[in-house]
Amino acid sequence: METMSKRYTITAALPYTNGPIHIGHLAGVYVPADIYARYLRLTGNDVAFICGSDEHGVPITIKAKKEGVSPQDIVDKYHAIIKQSFEEFGITFDNYSRTSAKIHHETASEFFKTLYDKNEFVEETSEQLFDAEANQFLADRFVVGTCPKCGHEEAYGDQCENCGTSHNATDLINPKSAITGNKPTLKETKHWFLPLNKHEAFLREWILKGHKKDWKPNVYGQVKSWVDDGLRPRAVTRDLDWGIPVPIEGGEGKVLYVWFDAPIGYISSTKEWAAREGKNWEDYWKNEDTTLVHFIGKDNIVFHCIIFPSMLKAEGSYILPENVPANEFLNLEGNKLSTSKNWAVWLPEYLEDFPNQQDVLRYALTANAPETKDNDFTWKDFQARNNNELVAIFGNFINRVVVLTNKYYDGVVPKPSEYSEVDKETLATVKAYPNVIASSIERYRFREASQELMNLARLGNKYLADEEPWKQIKVDPERTQTIMYVALQIASALAVLSEPFLPFTSEKLKSILCHSELDSESDWADVSKKDVLLPSGHHIGKAELLFSKIEDAEIQKQLDKLEASKKANEASRASADIEPQKEEINFEDFSKLDLRVGTIIEAKKMPKTKKLLVLKVDTGIDTRTIVSGIAESFTAEEVVGKKVTVLVNLAPRALRGVESQGMILMTETADGKLVFVNPDETEATNGLKIS
Repeated sequence: METMSKRYTITAALPYTNGPIHIGHLAGVYVPADIYARYLRLTGNDVAFICGSDEHGVPITIKAKKEGVSPQDIVDKYHAIIKQSFEEFGITFDNYSRTSAKIHHETASEFFKTLYDKNEFVEETSEQLFDAEANQFLADRFVVGTCPKCGHEEAYGDQCENCGTSHNATDLINPKSAITGNKPTLKETKHWFLPLNKHEAFLREWILKGHKKDWKPNVYGQVKSWVDDGLRPRAVTRDLDWGIPVPIEGGEGKVLYVWFDAPIGYISSTKEWAAREGKNWEDYWKNEDTTLVHFIGKDNIVFHCIIFPSMLKAEGSYILPENVPANEFLNLEGNKLSTSKNWAVWLPEYLEDFPNQQDVLRYALTANAPETKDNDFTWKDFQARNNNELVAIFGNFINRVVVLTNKYYDGVVPKPSEYSEVDKETLATVKAYPNVIASSIERYRFREASQELMNLARLGNKYLADEEPWKQIKVDPERTQTIMYVALQIASALAVLSEPFLPFTSEKLKSILCHSELDSESDWADVSKKDVLLPSGHHIGKAELLFSKIEDAEIQKQLDKLEASKKANEASRASADIEPQKEEINFEDFSKLDLRVGTIIEAKKMPKTKKLLVLKVDTGIDTRTIVSGIAESFTAEEVVGKKVTVLVNLAPRALRGVESQGMILMTETADGKLVFVNPDETEATNGLKIS
């Protein structure tokens, strides 16, 4: 546990302002970050907990186009919604800013110019994907295609959300415009690149040879893989009209890449806070005695562990992150969370449906947090966590202690007599809990920490059940006073130690126990040092329920809401219009395609992928390897012996280290089922040309 005050800068990933916050964001980033920040404050540290809205991403312009409004309208709307729901949920940011703020534009522009003046960028004219119909370069999410690393077919132009890989749009296989659906062309444009290859030695030294092996295995592993694969220059500017204008000559009509601009948002938000609070912002970003910690989801690892540190190192005056405790993803009722399909639990809706029950969701998300692997949120588990743990263990213990104290002693803490061995052991165990919980928090094991807190409540319940004050009061009133005194010390410890996890409950419990009327309110360290938290003669208040049972009907309402979303998605998919005709081609274009009948003679799943099968196909002219993204629809055994249509003269392409020598033609039915485009199975022989 911390023994002396230290300075911490804690950042939480800037949410995109293209929609409200959902439980995936909360479990992955904001709840663990808030637990950590609250704990550090309770242990006497100097904390700057920083966040803000990321308002320059391509998803915002896509949302604006869909809704027929300006990007500014979108960011203003969702910034207000996000900020308010964070406040209502009890996320204690010291500052929540936004990247459209003047101070951010100035900070990001200045940062870019500093690197430009130090010749830290490489200027290149290169061919970028361009949508002629939309008359627009296809940056980032304006283009989708197959990931060159894992074969995921819905990767974005700058990143694959399936495997977390960051790449350039031109790396995508079969790219198509997210605006028109057209196949893009290549067009020359000039951009500035951050040469990550130049920083490879530094990154290797700092992360791989440094002390970063205490980073989570998923974070360290992903970064190591990136560095080992060799780093390439990364564009830091984009051909877009929404964002921070490139602040140098020749940058007209271009903006800073959102992933260059967004992490600088942490710095500008700190500046905003420091100016308001009369502090020096540089203490929190440029002082070697400050510990910098980034809380993010796993899809942002590369940006926070490779790109942003390279930017900070290139600038030269900033500290680097001590840790980046990224979480994995949270699924919902067995399916991936999806904003577009409305498959989510939205924070504003939760706050409306479960008023004054913020701590129930905080606890359920922490107890089931996706810290080392993807986890699943289910409404039944949420209900069980509330009813079987918060109500039956924590709430039950507090209720019994407060009710009995009022019943036996009119709410006055009794004077203990001689302690039994059980009393001494129980009080010694209570004193150990701050260090036990602190140890878990400081290692970013928030699930474990939350369960240790619940174990303290279990200790209280067991103590009462074993000592039975309701029986002792009839035969040994003096012994009963000691029992209730000890139980009240446990209740007081819970009031203090629950604050990072259950802040609203902690406040309510402190109020019931009248902590504010004590000579000095106990802090985290006091629980382990003080023999007495609630002294004899102290008057406590009346019992109030800390938690209420959640009934099946409330849970069913949430399940019905999700079922309605599922049906709406299925209906929308079934009624979707047939894809429009592509642009005309002439006969010469068509005659270049060499389509043949083939038979799959071998098939196996590609290791470490969800979608890819490695197939051996007899095309009549040869036997070749083809990698196909069909493993989620067909098993290897199912496809062996299948007659298929093969495009045989497609240029070979390496997928996960295997060269794919062609493409098998597939289509989707109206209900989204993948099917083969089959030649006539009886008469078609391998090698037969399809024309």
